[in-house]
Amino acid sequence: MHTRKHHRLGSLAAMAAVTLLASGCATSSPASTVPAAGSGPASAPAEAHGRIAISHPGGISVLDGQTLKVAGTFGSEEFTRLNAAGDGRHVLVTTTAGFQLLDTVQPELTDLVVPARAAGHVVRHAGNTVLFDDGTGTTTILETADLAAADGAVPAARTYTAPSPHHGVSIVLADGTLLTTIGDTSSRSGAAALHAHGDYWDKSAENNQCPGIHGEGTAAGEAVVFGCEDGALLFHDGAFEKFTAPDAYGRMGNAYASGDSPIVVGDYKNDPDAEGYLLNAVVLIDTEKHSYTVVELPETVNYTFRDVARGPDGLAYILSTNGSIHVLDPRDGKIVNEFPVIAPWNGPAEWQDAHPALAVNGTTAYVTEPATNTVHAVDLATGKVTASEKLDVTPNEIAVTLGRY
Repeated sequence: MHTRKHHRLGSLAAMAAVTLLASGCATSSPASTVPAAGSGPASAPAEAHGRIAISHPGGISVLDGQTLKVAGTFGSEEFTRLNAAGDGRHVLVTTTAGFQLLDTVQPELTDLVVPARAAGHVVRHAGNTVLFDDGTGTTTILETADLAAADGAVPAARTYTAPSPHHGVSIVLADGTLLTTIGDTSSRSGAAALHAHGDYWDKSAENNQCPGIHGEGTAAGEAVVFGCEDGALLFHDGAFEKFTAPDAYGRMGNAYASGDSPIVVGDYKNDPDAEGYLLNAVVLIDTEKHSYTVVELPETVNYTFRDVARGPDGLAYILSTNGSIHVLDPRDGKIVNEFPVIAPWNGPAEWQDAHPALAVNGTTAYVTEPATNTVHAVDLATGKVTASEKLDVTPNEIAVTLGRY
């Protein structure tokens, strides 16, 4: 029997008034556009190569995805997080006011903010962009096409609020199923599957055997994987399945998935007392074979959560502290290629600290090098660096738009 969650489907009408970032947080500076020398607003609104957003202390820069030239720089908070909105042109900037929309085509850091007490994860899937507010436990479901056409007002949305606020994540599947995490301010235990019935959400499935649940990745066939502190949690065909790690503590915190591959690559940590944020193993979860395998990487391959991405042919790309992108085939866990890109680097003291990051768009990888304030573009077919641009700021986080407007 389904358990009814007596929660009325919400609309953002009550919060649809535009929220100005400057009025929402004392630490922010007014958003202002500073075009690069000799450049103005994007002249071609259908750039196939997309654009790149780079966060840096106190601001955000937008770069052309091909030349890496700076198209605009905007003032923001001291530390912001960046998430592609999924519409090919916008990035959602997580600030103390909420989720602020950055238009990479204009370019413009707009005044449009979806308010949140503690803006967290953003998930793009099946035509929806789903936002999670850690401070209230509220999931906001926006149609991605509405974000693409946003004209200054927060688009209409549906909402679901969890019983307790927590650091969580939600995703909406193609059939409308809402998968969302379960937890409170002190712990997280699993996930639930909910369905909208009229004005209410009904719970159809639940699993509370995933301590510290974190991250989400969707593989081929809409097989969704979450990370746990002792393994991983799979949702597929309406049911949950728990995978148990071979170590008593085997934390997977981030899932790197490709819609073309049944295999999810996860980061892996088996020592809860280990210092620093560098990792030297990955977990491979085959959602078709229902298998869970931990792969120890070569000694030269050490990475953080910012250094893994999926790319062509379902391959995984890992930016290591030796300065190379290592190409991993998830089908057997083997490193099949290595592309030297940047100088060797050390792991960060805190996860928020600027350290090299990796993002992939099609056959191009983008790598930040904070030590030299540089961004590089790499052709994943050849491993060659095709462009490099030195910035006036130290790059931290990176998000890439796909260039489909």
